[in-house]
Amino acid sequence: MPLVRIELSSDSPEALGPAIGDVVYQAMRDTINVPEHDKFQVITRHAPHELVHPASYLGVVYSPGFVLIQITLNQGRTTEMKKAFYRRVADDLHGQLGIRREDVFINLVEVSKENWSFGNGEMQYA
Repeated sequence: MPLVRIELSSDSPEALGPAIGDVVYQAMRDTINVPEHDKFQVITRHAPHELVHPASYLGVVYSPGFVLIQITLNQGRTTEMKKAFYRRVADDLHGQLGIRREDVFINLVEVSKENWSFGNGEMQYA
């Protein structure tokens, strides 16, 4: 169960957020074993001054097209799976939507399965 948060500039086209969400969902399905229909996403657009990041970090130079993707998901993916996922998202966002690879910031937050309730006040994974 991943919960995907996509943060991008309000200056970007309205349809860009959902398109990013589709790319991320397909990459999760193909690289980190996310099941079909497991698509929970929050897409938030920010005024440029509300999406704070440095001009560059660790040799990566960012542009105003910076996109922050944070995914909360169950523990258990290997380092190799995560590397493949990061690469796939950056490559597909660039290839399909024209987003610079350098502007794709991804953060995975791993949690144990008892930290989810999908409704009804139940702990479905317990």
